[in-house]
Amino acid sequence: MTAASRTTTEVTHYHIQKKRRAAFVEEWRSYQKTVVALSDVEMIESARGTRVGVYCGVDGDRPTRTMDALVHEIDQGVVSTVHRHSWDAMVFVVAGRGWTEVDGERIEWGPGDSLHLPAWSWHRSGNDNAETARYLSFSSEPMLSTMGMAVLDDRGHTPVAELPGRPDYSGEIDGADPYARRVRRLAKEQHQRRNGRLHTDWDGLELLPTPRGTRTTFLLDRAIGYQASGITMAMFEIGPNRGQSMHRHPGEAWLYVVEGEGHSYLGEEPEGGVNHPWKKGDLIVVDHFLWHQHFNDSPDKTAKVVRIHMFDSLLETMRVLMDPKVLFEEPPDHIRDAQAGNYHEIQWPEIVRPTWP
Repeated sequence: MTAASRTTTEVTHYHIQKKRRAAFVEEWRSYQKTVVALSDVEMIESARGTRVGVYCGVDGDRPTRTMDALVHEIDQGVVSTVHRHSWDAMVFVVAGRGWTEVDGERIEWGPGDSLHLPAWSWHRSGNDNAETARYLSFSSEPMLSTMGMAVLDDRGHTPVAELPGRPDYSGEIDGADPYARRVRRLAKEQHQRRNGRLHTDWDGLELLPTPRGTRTTFLLDRAIGYQASGITMAMFEIGPNRGQSMHRHPGEAWLYVVEGEGHSYLGEEPEGGVNHPWKKGDLIVVDHFLWHQHFNDSPDKTAKVVRIHMFDSLLETMRVLMDPKVLFEEPPDHIRDAQAGNYHEIQWPEIVRPTWP
């Protein structure tokens, strides 16, 4: 009879966990960078036929835990391979014109447009124009990788008609038991997620002034019909020589500078932190629960910034787990108003599509 095997680490659970956590935090801090400059992003030819660069993500040696940020370029006449993945992605176009097919549906886009690529949707992009097209993508791949659920399927240039559909799911079944309720609940969720909005045209945007001293608009968010994994994308504009009021929150928030130049204050306290300069094409990384405030340093031009946040899933979950701790904090109204100034006095310019470079 075989003797029972014993599982032992020869070191206590306490010591292993303590060492592991300390090593993880030390390694993680070495990756942190507040501003990823445009000049830091190397564009490399990819197997898809496009050039790709990494602002934030493990494949660019700047790992993150919830979202990544990549930039893509497509030259004239290029059509990328078609692929799909278990995570979803958001796209913001900064230059040129092109198209993207999502499960065979073709979407034409130009500078300033936004797209949503749902999880498991087949998609490819192309450029039929003379100018090189350039766009940013922000995806939930790091979060899926953390859970061991990140899967990518590239089919080269296989015709769309020959590709399999998205993974099947069970629909309605009778019964009031927990299993039947789960089947119906998940079927309803999948139906909603597979019928969300895919495209925001720049020409349809309306930016509205806010008490925080900026004017803003949603680009991709459930408030305007999108069904994403939790990533939300909005744009705000800062008036000349103005600043957005200060606030803080948990979770990574990224800000891509579409137009303008300025600086951002980040600190563990409202005073005594560090100012970080930025310019067009840079990515500002706001780390967890730091007080931050963004300033436009131009005396005569506004600055436009696209903000990406993993809010609807990760932060809403944290809100429940950490209740009653406040997960979004800003100064009292009178301090906020003093920081923002009278935003009604700002002469906002006409909204025009982004330019590059």
